Amino acid sequence: MDETVKSLYAPDCQQDYINLLSRVTVDLPGIIFRVLQRWDGSAFVLYVNYGCRDLCGLGSEIVQENFQELLKLIHPQDVRSFTECIAVSTAIFSPWRWEGRIITPNGIKWIQCTCQAETQADGDCLWDGLVIDITDRKQAEEKLQQSEARYQAILDAIPDLMFRISRDGKYLDLKSEGANITLSKEEIVGKSLCELLPNDVAAISQEAIAKTLDSGTLQICEYRLPTPLGVRDYEARLVVSAPDEVLAIVRDITERKQAEVALANLAQKFSKAFSCSPDPITISTLQEGRFVEVNDSFVNLSGYQQDEVIGQTAFELNIWAHEGDRLKLLQELQATGVVHNLEVEYRRKSGEMVTAHLSAEIIDLDGIACMLAVHHDITERKQVEAQLHLSAQRDRLLTETLARIRSSLKLDQILQTTVTEVRQFLQADRVFIGLNHAKLGARTLAESVDPNYPSVSGWSMNDQAYLQELQTLLKTNLVRVIEDITQTTISPKVKAHFQKFQTRASLTVPIMLDNKLFGALIANQCSGPRHWQPMEIDLLQQMSEQVAIAIQQSLIHQELAELNTNLEHQVQERTTQLQQKMQEIEELHQVKDVVLHTVAHDLRTSVMGNLMVLQNLLNQGLENRAQGIGNGEWEIGKNNVQCQMPNAQCPISVSPSIIERMIQGNDRQLTMINSLLEIHSCEKEGICIKRELVQFSTLLKRIIADWQPILVQNQATLNNLVPDDLPLVMVDANRLQKVLASLLTHSLQHNPPGLNLTMTAALETRMIRTQIQHNGVAMSKLECDRLFDLYVRDPQESCSTSIGLKMYLCRKVIKAHGGEIGVITNHKRGLTFWFTLPVN
Repeated sequence: MDETVKSLYAPDCQQDYINLLSRVTVDLPGIIFRVLQRWDGSAFVLYVNYGCRDLCGLGSEIVQENFQELLKLIHPQDVRSFTECIAVSTAIFSPWRWEGRIITPNGIKWIQCTCQAETQADGDCLWDGLVIDITDRKQAEEKLQQSEARYQAILDAIPDLMFRISRDGKYLDLKSEGANITLSKEEIVGKSLCELLPNDVAAISQEAIAKTLDSGTLQICEYRLPTPLGVRDYEARLVVSAPDEVLAIVRDITERKQAEVALANLAQKFSKAFSCSPDPITISTLQEGRFVEVNDSFVNLSGYQQDEVIGQTAFELNIWAHEGDRLKLLQELQATGVVHNLEVEYRRKSGEMVTAHLSAEIIDLDGIACMLAVHHDITERKQVEAQLHLSAQRDRLLTETLARIRSSLKLDQILQTTVTEVRQFLQADRVFIGLNHAKLGARTLAESVDPNYPSVSGWSMNDQAYLQELQTLLKTNLVRVIEDITQTTISPKVKAHFQKFQTRASLTVPIMLDNKLFGALIANQCSGPRHWQPMEIDLLQQMSEQVAIAIQQSLIHQELAELNTNLEHQVQERTTQLQQKMQEIEELHQVKDVVLHTVAHDLRTSVMGNLMVLQNLLNQGLENRAQGIGNGEWEIGKNNVQCQMPNAQCPISVSPSIIERMIQGNDRQLTMINSLLEIHSCEKEGICIKRELVQFSTLLKRIIADWQPILVQNQATLNNLVPDDLPLVMVDANRLQKVLASLLTHSLQHNPPGLNLTMTAALETRMIRTQIQHNGVAMSKLECDRLFDLYVRDPQESCSTSIGLKMYLCRKVIKAHGGEIGVITNHKRGLTFWFTLPVN
């Protein structure tokens, strides 16, 4: 049995056939197989050739032993179609043909299977078949399909109309998808050009068809057609598509035509703007810088005619003042593609320098990269800026000179700085200040000179005739301007002076003091003649005025120094006298303190003694009167107390009311003395505050309770409206009690009985504001403002000196606590006392 045939059940007659088949198919591509299908449905592979390994990577032995291994290679997406195809062929024993994919070690392959069934006498069926590799064909078909789809997509994407037209002008077919056409395909196909188009358009189209078919080349024609959207422009491109047949691609070019017209108009506008622009405009090649076109403004700016410029470069014409400017321009153009306001300098044909702002952009001109440049002449502006800069320097120089004059009294330093800065500003060779003095003669006060030229420092002149000549020149001409001494008529002495110091040009401005010539501010040019500018002359005139101020200020300072010396002596003498007076006043103050302390102490002792005597006398009289008896020396009658002195001529009767008034007077004197002593202590040593943390509402209740008897005695009522929830305060309770006592005393003493008082308190911005309001007698605003001040009261005032002293002490106490105190007169009647205290 052959090694490629592994069938154990094949009949002997088939073996020879199989051997022959193996020899014949050994070199054929693909798989050749024979399968025996028994009548009971079982199947056996009788033969499979070597092509099985090449096609699917499986040996023929493996396939014959288990042909399911071959079925496992079928692509999962093709298994169903394979199974259905086998089932149909097996059921009716019809020829089997199937195409699908298998997965091999070498990748996915497309195969084509064909098989023919042959029924045997015993009911079995032999299947002979062929499997070939069609991967290349499938790939080619796939590429062809993709190409057809791509070309179809391109064709569908073309919005143009496409017509197949015969030689005689008949429409054979068309593609109108995406095109704006009013007729349907059925209304066009079969019709001729003459039937659908105007006669002139039909004639043009027929001629183009004939040329296309005769020459075999592309023909293009343009025409216009009226449409519902108006007259439209069309372009037809004709190519040969078949014998006596052309393919015409028709495109609506209305927008393009309109754009061309707009472009032509724009080109015309650009041409006018180019030629009429006041700014020079040039077009030059980007690589070489060779001029292609220039406008008339550039001709006027450069001084070259157009035929002198066109075809030349700026370097050849020596226009660039700085060759590096073009390199900088090209670098910026390559980096950004555009340049705006690049400041450059050009050289005109005459050699004159011009400054301009260059703006450039790269353009394409017939395929050549060119540069469109606009040059804005800013020469005049730069000159104005330079003048402004010089003006600013001049103003700065004048301002600084004036500031030095005002801030310094050193005349030599001021003059030297002035000539140095003026020479620097004028760029002159020499600047100096000359003095003309009746006693000192002519000499140089300050100078700044170029080291290459002689100095006039130390120069002096006593020749009166020469000095008189100079004075006459300066008085006649307030400004002496000499631009070239060789061209000026001057006296031999003056000319010799100029030659001695190598002066070629001179600018002299007099320095006037009180309308008299004091000297001159002089600028010299030694290197050659010089045209003095008006700004330079103006500078020297203004500087001469400043120098005159400095000199005058120096003279005044000298006079002031002399006066100051005398004044210092006077001040020193006066100071000595004042010190003596101050010492005398200090001694008087010490004496005052001793006298006040001694007198107040002695007076206080005397008043207290009187009070004790009077009080005892009053008490004794009241007791005797109560008992109805007398002791021989004091007799108290029904209404009088009789005093019988040992050596008296007659008894003295004293009324009890008089004794009571004497006691009250002594009380007021004692209170006033205590207040004076306390004020004196406060002014000298300050108030001693012993603070403690207390509940403010509780403190006020205690104080009001202590004052209740006095209120009852004066038939007064006090309504306490102070809330209980006020925060704690750090106060000296004793001193605060005295403050409230003084305020209540003032209210009771200055009002009749029956006074109504109301006390309130509230928290306002970390301060407790307390108010005591009554409905009694009001005061004027002046009295309210002065109530808490320390001053000597008028005896006629309602507020006594004693109460005034207590009010002053109230302010001292409240301020020591960090608060304020005051009184407000009510509009209708009564007063409102108020004071504030900080919360803890």
